[in-house]
Amino acid sequence: MKRMIKLFMFAAIVAAVVVPALAQSKDCTEENKAAWYDTFLKNRQGEAPQQKAAYEAAKNYLGSCPDDPADAIRTYLAKWVKAYEDATSIAEKKNKLQESYTKKNYSEAVSAGKQVVQTEPDFVTGYVLIALSGYNATLTNNTSLLPDAEQAASKALEMVQAGKPFAPFASKDSAIGWLNYIIGKAKVKNAPADAIPFILKDARDNDLKKAPGVYLDLAQAYGEGPLAKLAEEYEQKYKGKDETPESKLALANIYQMMDRQIDALARAVALASGNDKNSYMAALTQLYKDRNKSEACLNELVANILSKPLPEMPTPLTSLPTTSTPTGSPTNVGSPGTNGGAGNSGGAKTAGSGN
Repeated sequence: MKRMIKLFMFAAIVAAVVVPALAQSKDCTEENKAAWYDTFLKNRQGEAPQQKAAYEAAKNYLGSCPDDPADAIRTYLAKWVKAYEDATSIAEKKNKLQESYTKKNYSEAVSAGKQVVQTEPDFVTGYVLIALSGYNATLTNNTSLLPDAEQAASKALEMVQAGKPFAPFASKDSAIGWLNYIIGKAKVKNAPADAIPFILKDARDNDLKKAPGVYLDLAQAYGEGPLAKLAEEYEQKYKGKDETPESKLALANIYQMMDRQIDALARAVALASGNDKNSYMAALTQLYKDRNKSEACLNELVANILSKPLPEMPTPLTSLPTTSTPTGSPTNVGSPGTNGGAGNSGGAKTAGSGN
């Protein structure tokens, strides 16, 4: 049966075959039953066209002869036909998934993929293609598929890390990097703080570490997640009041988070080109001035940023650092003013590629 299921991955594209001529009559005669069963036996273990012939013969037998508990052949044929139809159905859905993804009809691919994994929950490639469809759709500003993409990417990541096949990715590391990124990207809007660990993981993958959009998403996650929360707390507790050790510590925590956002945005600038580079640089310049009250050393930062390791999310400070911290209230914290994705400067992810 495993052989049959494998063969019928291609059933949807196999041309119709001519079933060997049987008796013209479909009456349930012993002669017809013998002919149908003989055709079935000769074709059931063949290639797809032969199995199609076996299926037609079995259907003739079942359709012509009434149910009879004493007819062991009929009982067997009924089970075989059910398995064949199930295999053919899932094969058609898989073909639909792959075809929709290839044609960049990502909404249709997600719909087909969900049907596939519901029937075959261990089909890793199905989850991967759902995840990639949701990600690639964002390159045309369609974020509606991201919830499905996140759920599928999480499932695929779990399976790949457990040793399941990583196709269509070129390597296990590539699969893990991309799946982490898709999860992180999906979380940026509604749970930006939760997105940061996933994006940090994927930014260390060779496929993604040179994609400007990864760092734009990271900068956005920092800005709209922990940085926005710290800034709001500062406004509520310390705005308009005299400076205290507590307010200085709160400000130091804000600034170290801004430093992470600046680092991420500087990497995006260093990796981008053309108009993208100019727009990212404008956002970085404003953020850098908000943090440092000056543009001094900004160009040097961008020039050298890629030679430095990507920093982890900072641990909250519990005491003031020994180096001086600028005074005053933070301004313009949050998103750096860009909303690109990895694909905006790196192109869509294609199943089977290592890019």
